[in-house]
Amino acid sequence: MTDPKRTTLSIETSAEAVENAILPRVHEVHTDPDKKPACTDDLPNTMQAPVEAKSPAQWAYERLILYIQNFEKQLDADQEVAMGFTGGEAGVIRIEGMGYFDPDILTFYGSTDDGMKTQLVQHVSQLNVMLMALPAEEEQQEPNRIGFRLARDLEDGPDATG
Repeated sequence: MTDPKRTTLSIETSAEAVENAILPRVHEVHTDPDKKPACTDDLPNTMQAPVEAKSPAQWAYERLILYIQNFEKQLDADQEVAMGFTGGEAGVIRIEGMGYFDPDILTFYGSTDDGMKTQLVQHVSQLNVMLMALPAEEEQQEPNRIGFRLARDLEDGPDATG
């Protein structure tokens, strides 16, 4: 007879324990029990590498790309992704580009609703953004989807874009 309280233990080698401690993990809980975490579908190969091999800037940049791309999947055809920034007077910018400078700086390129060009340079320890949906610019046939371009860059690697 099997004891239902008895648990099965798995034994890891030292190498497996170290690797599992530093591989990326995602955990989310939603009110909809069928909703999957935002960043687990088809992780690019670069995202499956051990975390310790990346700078804080690169790691933050890569994860943010996945969140942006997932957010864009939920937008209507007449909406584009924008970011709201907390603290300071940065406000909301339409995302037109994003990058990082090792070891710890992220930069966001965009424009405000009134067309002012912006660039925000931020230390990874200060990263705090809110993704928002803005109406697509009227003169465009289709909304810009920066998240998909950024994700393609992850697959191609940073050296491919210059």
